[in-house]
Amino acid sequence: MPGAPCAPRPAAGSTMTERRILFLQGPISPFFWRLGQALAARGHIVSRINVCLGDRIFWPGPATDYAGRLRDWPGFIADYLDRERITDILLLGEQRPYHRIAIAAARQRGIQVAVTDFGYIRPDWIILERDGMNRDSHFPRDPAAIMELARELPPVDWTTRYQDDFPTQARWDMLFHLANMAPWPFPHFERFLKFHPIPTYIATGWHLLMRKLEGRRARSVLQAFPSSAPFWIYAMQMETDYSIRAYSPYPDMDTPIEEAIQAFAQGAPADSHLIVKVHPLDPGLKRWRFRIGRIAARHGVAGRVHYFGTGRLDDLIVASQGVITVNSTVGIRALQLGQRVHAQGEAIYRIQGLSHLGRLRDFWTSPLPDPALADAFLRCLAHCLHVRGVYYAEPGLTVAVEGAAERIDRDMLNQPMV
Repeated sequence: MPGAPCAPRPAAGSTMTERRILFLQGPISPFFWRLGQALAARGHIVSRINVCLGDRIFWPGPATDYAGRLRDWPGFIADYLDRERITDILLLGEQRPYHRIAIAAARQRGIQVAVTDFGYIRPDWIILERDGMNRDSHFPRDPAAIMELARELPPVDWTTRYQDDFPTQARWDMLFHLANMAPWPFPHFERFLKFHPIPTYIATGWHLLMRKLEGRRARSVLQAFPSSAPFWIYAMQMETDYSIRAYSPYPDMDTPIEEAIQAFAQGAPADSHLIVKVHPLDPGLKRWRFRIGRIAARHGVAGRVHYFGTGRLDDLIVASQGVITVNSTVGIRALQLGQRVHAQGEAIYRIQGLSHLGRLRDFWTSPLPDPALADAFLRCLAHCLHVRGVYYAEPGLTVAVEGAAERIDRDMLNQPMV
């Protein structure tokens, strides 16, 4: 249940000097291994459970391997938490099957769960949040509470300080998922991917190769717009994203896209256009250009709905009338740029005064977000739920490890560190 980000930490039956921290699956990078070392250096007892070969690759030290079936995992993790007297769990992806079960067992025992992921704020911030994200976040949803919390917080320096390394991320991602296809030594591991990794990687590579062509197509579409023609952006997400699978009512991306195009046909100004921008890492397995074209034709707006395979997002947002998304962090970027947003799913920014909460077909005439509330929201988000840095490239990786270790060591999850 959402509450104040400064809610007290649940008691775990141990003093704060006796922290026993369990690492489950994390980013596909050395981040968790190095964070574990940093916490051990601060006097905490660190342990790890591997549930697949990829986990073992990215945790090169001592660990417990779980090679059993998912149906036996609840008993195993409960026994482990009790036997090792765990006080804290760290993980990425609170909705993965193994993690949902571990979190339920932790809550029964008053064990703190810390969740990390790519930041709500991009590009060089990472999340470190208690219990979960989006629907499961403790971040306040009351505008007055946000304004009060932000009152003592300093402005945020939004300058990008650290760059991540996509080629490294891609190599490590392939290493992790292809290793997990091996029948040994984790024969019963249940993958959390929606699609098989091999066709996904092939299709993603093709999509990236076509980026220049897609860029030319996008520019030609924009140049063909009358200078006065307003346009809106639909920011797609990857169907593999648990933000879609767990924090929205949609089983896929087709359904919310159709919902948005139907609402556009019903209520948007007749001279306006809708740009459907694909996620930059979408593998294209579903041939979105053709699917979106068919949906637009079905609703009588084929000439006003445009598929973009690429494009400079900030430029598009600033020039647009607003952004629609399920719950992408693009919505937060739109708020940073002062643009109106509609979230179709559960999103941390789905707050009165920040995003449009009414019917989607009424979004086209909705007001811009309250700038004072948006500033307060962004300050609270940065200071309470994030650490600076990245998962893959130096020096941002070291900065992220140090920031996360400091926040965990000082027991400052969901607390402003200023």
